[in-house]
Amino acid sequence: MMNMTGKAFARKLFGADYKRLPRTLFIDIIIFQGLYITGFQVQTAPSVRNLMISAFTAGVMWQALSSKDNADEMRHMLMLPFRRLEFVFSYVAVLGAYTVLTKTGLLFAVLLAVSACKPVEIPGMIVCMIHAVLMAAAVWSPGKYWYVKDIWAAATAIVILLSGSSPWLMPLLAVNGILAVLLLWQTDGYDFYQLEGNKSHVVKHQKTASLWRYFFRYLGSHKNYLLNMSVMWCAALALPYFLGETAGMSFIPAGFAILSLNTPICILLSCDHDLEQAVRFLPGQKKAFCIPYCLFIFLYNMAANIIFLCSWQIQNGGVTALLIAGAVFFALQSAVLSVLLEWFYPIRDWKIESDLWHHPRKYMVPVVMLLLAGAVSVRPVLLPALLVLLAVEILVLI
Repeated sequence: MMNMTGKAFARKLFGADYKRLPRTLFIDIIIFQGLYITGFQVQTAPSVRNLMISAFTAGVMWQALSSKDNADEMRHMLMLPFRRLEFVFSYVAVLGAYTVLTKTGLLFAVLLAVSACKPVEIPGMIVCMIHAVLMAAAVWSPGKYWYVKDIWAAATAIVILLSGSSPWLMPLLAVNGILAVLLLWQTDGYDFYQLEGNKSHVVKHQKTASLWRYFFRYLGSHKNYLLNMSVMWCAALALPYFLGETAGMSFIPAGFAILSLNTPICILLSCDHDLEQAVRFLPGQKKAFCIPYCLFIFLYNMAANIIFLCSWQIQNGGVTALLIAGAVFFALQSAVLSVLLEWFYPIRDWKIESDLWHHPRKYMVPVVMLLLAGAVSVRPVLLPALLVLLAVEILVLI
């Protein structure tokens, strides 16, 4: 039964005959070789590498467990008779393998290529991956004392960060992993199925007000999206402190570009097929949907840019009206490009929402914005041409 359950989930995540897995591993090898032969090295402490591996793996595992598409698959699986422990550990094992092999593997390859990592430290990084998978599953599973699990997760992260190269870290993670397994031992398969994760958010009316209700309702039902926004706003506060003295005023446009890296609100059509069908089914929906959607992303971008500029003014000073106008331009340009990508090139080939969050397309708009920031910093006379280009893009949306 365990093999059948595991194969069913693995076939969904890795594709028929696991064709997706060799391609992913090949890409990891190419990235490792490409970075390694450059000779570029970054000195990082073992504790930092372990924390990066653990936090990234746990985050992706959490996204996989929270996936709406996984909830649909889970519902069908739970209709069949199953053995509780075999089902739970098969599900966690397959999601963990998906997380480690298709997502963490890329970060692992980068760290091995650019950090001065000793061979003896590699097994410890692998232990951190497995430990993060078990911890995420144990903390995610519902329980009466959820706040104790949150404290447990936070304390574990602090211990990993402060451990350095201490020899007792791996035994501690092993004991922690055993504790996570014991918690999962008490978990039922139904605990991993969330009814609210299966709700559709189809827009029922064409009025702009209903679209705005949809946007805020959508964010309210995806708490991890709100967490991502909070992280970006914290980054907007911190960037002036770290880069103000070294980069100077020329960094501000690049800061606007970095703050445009917000995946969740830029994949609305890609992650909700029902919404996309509802939007595309009737004539005239392009303008009715794309304009409010563009304004929604613009307002988020402007909030991040305003936080960034206020922080810069407090810490470094020198913010002018021209920089404020630049914040408006970059926020609007980023929003327009994001909506154009979603409308004309939505992401289709994904298995669960985690694939959307880590799809290479997420970097397209920030890279374009960085190029524009560099162009504006070097040649400010290009700004009128960029404004004309922005006006053309808005006409395409209309």
